[in-house]
Amino acid sequence: MPAEIDPSKNTVMALAAGLAAGETTSRDLVEAALARIADPAGEGARTFVKVYADTARAAADAQDRLRQVGYVASPLAGVPVSIKDLFDVKGEQTLAGSKALDDTPPAERDAPIVARLRAAGAVLIGRTNMTEFAFSGVGINPHFGTPGNPYDRRLIPGGSSSGAAVSVADGNAVVAIGTDTGGSVRIPAALCGIAGFKPTQKRISRDGATQLSTTMDSIGPLANSVTCCAITDAIMAGEPPVAPAPFPIAGMRLGVPQTYVLDDLAPEVTRAFAEACTTLSRAAARVTEIPLNELGELPAINAAGGFAPIEAYAWHKPLLDRRGGDYDPRVSGRVLRAAGMSAVEYIKLREARTDLIARVAARTAEFDALLMPTVAITAPPIAAFEQDEDYRPLNALILRNTSVINFLDGCAATIPIQHDGPPVGLMIVGQHGADHRLLALARGIEAAIEQALR
Repeated sequence: MPAEIDPSKNTVMALAAGLAAGETTSRDLVEAALARIADPAGEGARTFVKVYADTARAAADAQDRLRQVGYVASPLAGVPVSIKDLFDVKGEQTLAGSKALDDTPPAERDAPIVARLRAAGAVLIGRTNMTEFAFSGVGINPHFGTPGNPYDRRLIPGGSSSGAAVSVADGNAVVAIGTDTGGSVRIPAALCGIAGFKPTQKRISRDGATQLSTTMDSIGPLANSVTCCAITDAIMAGEPPVAPAPFPIAGMRLGVPQTYVLDDLAPEVTRAFAEACTTLSRAAARVTEIPLNELGELPAINAAGGFAPIEAYAWHKPLLDRRGGDYDPRVSGRVLRAAGMSAVEYIKLREARTDLIARVAARTAEFDALLMPTVAITAPPIAAFEQDEDYRPLNALILRNTSVINFLDGCAATIPIQHDGPPVGLMIVGQHGADHRLLALARGIEAAIEQALR
């Protein structure tokens, strides 16, 4: 088992300060990360599908030399960062957690987010494992194995950015880059006890990322703090690498929807969420329960299947025709079920989405943010997903709350709110395009929750 990681010390700003003070070097950070990845008692072999040991050491040495002469591109300079296995890296195949793409040509260029991370001085430590083609919130991968949850290795890590979350929680990387179509950043972050951020979709370029849903896909970071996520998000968006100042808790207007997202919660999630809301109220935030009945319309709106299956089918059909036997049957089955969706149903779905976004935005305009549990349950055992009849309802429940925000094209952060039991996440939700404000709010909320949990 790798040594226990202290999240308070394994943050971007803490490490940047240590590097600036000469207390450590990038090479030291990389060697420590590589040692944890290689530890046979750990999860490195299942967390990563490729480890950049040699190039990471070379990049770390280069960053140390640049630092010595005063060149520090960003707070991420010299810091180990992992990337999900669906981003293009020049000269490498992009497998997206699948065997079905192993005959495709190498990428001709880095994905824009990869290029921006390199320019910021980040040291790419490896490509992380994921649910095949990002099509599940569970994190199980029959091709490359399933990384065990850091809280209890018998539990799922959450998905689809499973290796991303485990890489951070196990100290294999300081920041991980994932994608989020229905919660694939926030779910594993919440279930593994770390922070994660899903931006408004258009904020980060999705070029060079294997798509699942053109309507719902977004790219976001996982890390040990909201500040880490905010800095990384800014770098990927091509902005100055700074985090918005924390928003004061006192007077913060926070709405708690009572419809849909509080249904069927596990008792420990109910308890942790209630305690978090109480903590914020005691800190003088105005926490208000709101009906938000509009969310109850989502099951009917998505009755024909939703965006992800039909948009995935459009991309996957030629590959399924050619290599369908190499897919995880649970992934190919979900894709193929969309084959019967009509153009009329798809057009009506788009119209319903536009209408719901407008109505929810109007209903919630008076609030600075919404609060809800990130995932309705804590991480179940991997063994609980052996049968398809168990897998499907559990996957749907895990995805339920987070997918609401993708449908509404909002932005949302998740932070851990329980330190003495299985991890539980608090989701802090902002309006479309209000990413900077949401990150400022999340930083303030995170500080208040952390103080209460000490």
